[in-house]
Amino acid sequence: MEVQILIDNNTIIDRYYLGEPGVCYLIKDGDTKILFDLGYSSTFIDNARKMGEDLLDIDYVAISHGHNDHTGGFHPLIKKYTEAREEGLPHTSPTVIAHPHAFNFKVYDDIEIGSIFSADRIAKHFAVNLTKEPVWLTDNLVFLGQIPRENDFESQHPVGEQHQCGCSSPDFVEDDTALAYKTPEGIVIITGCSHAGICNITEYAKQVCNDDRIVDILGGFHLLNPDEKQVAGTMDYFAKQDIQVMHPCHCTALKYKIEMAAIVPVEDVGVGLKLSY
Repeated sequence: MEVQILIDNNTIIDRYYLGEPGVCYLIKDGDTKILFDLGYSSTFIDNARKMGEDLLDIDYVAISHGHNDHTGGFHPLIKKYTEAREEGLPHTSPTVIAHPHAFNFKVYDDIEIGSIFSADRIAKHFAVNLTKEPVWLTDNLVFLGQIPRENDFESQHPVGEQHQCGCSSPDFVEDDTALAYKTPEGIVIITGCSHAGICNITEYAKQVCNDDRIVDILGGFHLLNPDEKQVAGTMDYFAKQDIQVMHPCHCTALKYKIEMAAIVPVEDVGVGLKLSY
């Protein structure tokens, strides 16, 4: 498997890519191509073009959760595929895979923070698979579905509200999920924001893949301004795991990257980075 970072808060120095506070990764496993999240805007398309990728050959668009820094790119992606059809350009028909709550209306302090596209509107352009269950995208790469919240230090506070069926409720971002990839050495976990809890995600990935060994954890760890209980629980958890390396980024503050680096090898991430497993 190969992962190319198309969107992150940071960029690789001396490479002329653009960053934004979001996530978009291009994942290749054999002949299968997956976009994991879509950032805020069309920037992922511009960066991909500079990397020699036109993104008209995508098989899956996997969404980690429904916030706008992970779904904002739906409009330019739909526009790109619509134009390809109109112009007779070769293109695939991607399937969008996400949790059933990913496209609910979401607000924080009266500001809309969710996807501007509903699942019904996306389904007019792409096939849509909304599922709480794990789905294997390839023989070795799995969309984890709904993450069980097992510990008492993560995912304890809602992120605004979500609206569903005419009712509003505190949003604990149940739609937050991740990908996991099986290798002979262990598993690679790829996250968006880890609202479900990076430790909860890791435990569930180990269960789904039936492997306790962790080769790498890449993505946002939802450690921007955590309380002391979450920090202590997370660091204690990582200290007890068999983890070769981690690539925390996006919504992970420098302070906590430094703390993690005292426990597990931590490497930098930015747009333009390519990782192979």
